Order: sequence, then C-alpha cells, then structure tokens
Amino acid sequence: MRYFIHLAYNGSKYHGWQRQPNDISVQECIEDALTKILRKQTEIVGAGRTDAGVNASCMYAHFDSEPITQDFKPKLISGLNAILGKDIAIYDIIPVRDDAHARFDAISRTYHYYSHTAKSPFIYPLSWQAPSGLDYDLMNRAAEILLHTDDFTSFAKLHTDAYTNICNVTHAEWVPRTDTDGYVFIITANRFLRNMVRAVVGTLVDVGRHKITIPDFQAIIDRKNRCEAGTSMPGNALFLHDITYPKDIFI
Repeated sequence: MRYFIHLAYNGSKYHGWQRQPNDISVQECIEDALTKILRKQTEIVGAGRTDAGVNASCMYAHFDSEPITQDFKPKLISGLNAILGKDIAIYDIIPVRDDAHARFDAISRTYHYYSHTAKSPFIYPLSWQAPSGLDYDLMNRAAEILLHTDDFTSFAKLHTDAYTNICNVTHAEWVPRTDTDGYVFIITANRFLRNMVRAVVGTLVDVGRHKITIPDFQAIIDRKNRCEAGTSMPGNALFLHDITYPKDIFI
C-alpha cells in the first residue's frame, strides 16, 4: 500500500534532500529510520529536491508498505521522530492511491525566501540580512515579469538532468514580514529548476539595489544565459513552504 509522509526539516546539517554517496541527506535519514522501524528496506520518493542548506516547512514523500493500522500509525510517527532527532519532523502518514506520486502528482509548489534588516543573532540562521534601502516596490514590478515568463534558463543551474526549463509561475511577490522587520519573497509555480529561486531572488535584489533596471531584468530572462543573472542567494533563508495535490489521490 502507498503512503504519503508529511514532514518538515531544517536543512542546515544536510546536503540537500536527495540521497548521495558521500554526504548526509534528508532522504537517507528518513529511509534509514523507516527501514529500522518497519524491519524492511524502505525507499521514499520526495516531492522535489531541495539544495544543500535549504529548509522545508512543508514536504511530502511517498513510500510503499504493508498496510499500516490506525493503532500502529501514531507509534510509527513517534518512533520516526525519536530516531530523526530535532532537525526533521514527521507530521503525518497519509494513505493514498497506489499510483499516487509525491513528485509527479504535485500541482504547485510554493517557496518563501526570508529577509530582515536589523542585525539579529536569533533571526539570522533562517533569514538573510538585507541591506537597508532596498527598493521593494521596484523589485515587485520586476517580479511581475516572472508571471509572463515561461523559459527560466537564465535562472537554472547549469549541466543538470532537467528535461526542460519551462515553468509556469503563478505568484511572485515581496511582502512585509509580520514577525520582524524585513520582507519575504513568495513564489509559486508548477515546478522549479535547481537553484532557480535563489537565482531569481539574487537578480531581484540587484533590481532593488538599482544595480540593474526593469528592462535589464527582462533582457536577462530573454538571453537565456545563467551568467547574465544575479548571484545565487544563501540557502539558509529559503523554505519550501507548501505543495498542493489533487484531492482524489488521497484515500
């Protein structure tokens, strides 16, 4: 039977989501914990691949198992959380259709990139300290262009196995934070390329610094050249915030 795991993680100690031969990953830790508790080699498939240091306040992954009873489910969740420690939290295990896929069935994904202005040793680890005076109104005017863009080659990591650089961005906006000074960049799309959000944010920051103009931002997109875009922003401030699925995949 197939199940979705609803989870979250602080990515600071991990080399991204995907299992790798020489570095610790979130996927590897969860697979090892599931295998230990279920006493059967268990592999999981995540909704996406976050880069090293990137966080997820909402992530889904699927795995196959013998039926999990309602009595055993809370014990499984508790056991996983005990093994995984403080950096990974398992919220729920949800039965789904046997053909449900955590990655391919996702309708949309939303990322948040957090920034703050006043120096703080408490906010910093999960937020980027932005320079004062960024022109967020201008950055939002540039962000609107993303809604009318389909080819995101200029913001894609080079030499990946992506079959296409076409994405459909449906929301892109800087909004004021409610918990502290600063802003959060919210972007939603049907899919994202590796490093795409961090490159988009870096280029928008160049707009906010008046380093490049709105026409320059459009030209960077049109040239389809990663070398033209801004720097890749630090991963510690980036969160996979939400993933949506069609309701009919859940049992």
